[in-house]
Amino acid sequence: MSRRSIRLLLLPLAAVLAAPGTVQAQNVVRACVYDMIGTSGITYNIAKDYTVQMQRYGGYIQSKAYTDERAAAEDFRTGQCDVLMATAFRTRQFNQISGTLDALGATTILRDGRIDMDASYEVINRTAQIFASPAAAKLMVEGNYELGGILAAGAAYPMVSDRRLNTVEALAGKRIAAFDHDKAQAAMIRRIGATPVSADITNFAAKFNNGVVDMIGAPAIAWGPLELHKGVGKSGAVIRFPLLLLTYQVILRKDKFPAGFGQKSREYWLQHFEGTKTMIYNAERSIPESLWLDLSPENSLRYSLMLREARIDLANQGLYNKRGLRIVKKVRCSLNPTDSECASEAELN
Repeated sequence: MSRRSIRLLLLPLAAVLAAPGTVQAQNVVRACVYDMIGTSGITYNIAKDYTVQMQRYGGYIQSKAYTDERAAAEDFRTGQCDVLMATAFRTRQFNQISGTLDALGATTILRDGRIDMDASYEVINRTAQIFASPAAAKLMVEGNYELGGILAAGAAYPMVSDRRLNTVEALAGKRIAAFDHDKAQAAMIRRIGATPVSADITNFAAKFNNGVVDMIGAPAIAWGPLELHKGVGKSGAVIRFPLLLLTYQVILRKDKFPAGFGQKSREYWLQHFEGTKTMIYNAERSIPESLWLDLSPENSLRYSLMLREARIDLANQGLYNKRGLRIVKKVRCSLNPTDSECASEAELN
């Protein structure tokens, strides 16, 4: 075969490799993915599946795992990566509306003095559906940042070193870990007369396990990896009353992706809601039943009202986005219309 013939055969292949929409012709961007375990963690591997699936929409992403959430958010903020996958505590600065999902008690539903966890997770699911609607696309963009999806991460349960710390009065004067980047946590702790102790994702578990603090709020998925049984010990408990429901959120640097990519990304994560909820429930079952502590219906109602009042106060201080809270409240009331809050204008103004 002549050199000319070989060249003619290779021309179509070269054209394909250089064609728009192929990996070779696109700039590959980096995703900063927070996973407390690192590359072997569930979140990081879910993120890798996401990057593969999103290539069909023109997003060519390489994931990098971070065990320090602060570092992941900072690298994203400074442009060292163009996708951030982290908890709403860190992503709220890039989209305040979606960040309200993790506001104190914002997604929890109380029925007959007990938290209805299925309904509470459905608040997240329906809110994510609203955010994934094309009609809400403009709300999902703040400057050059766009929400790319929401993933449930589990209820943040109070974990205490002494099971007698099951009332607000008992917590007065006690030390509670507060993430230093989330001012709402410290404000809430002071509100109940306890002492906030500055912490972050890299050390809050160690402070609890070593007795530096008397209480933390954490999801069940952290129980095994962070060895939180050491902090609970034989005398402590996991109180079955979530302070909030945590979400992971995906934030995109909008100008690094094709038009419409953010919409496809939000729709992608919606499809994985039930799967992640199953993983959360499995993690909760890994905590010995003897360590769980249920509150009385009276105290559950009391604390639910307390979280609501705190949430409204913190919104008035500018720590939560009021428009986001309005959206979430409407979803709560669509699922639980008989709740007394649904006859109130609070969080709707």
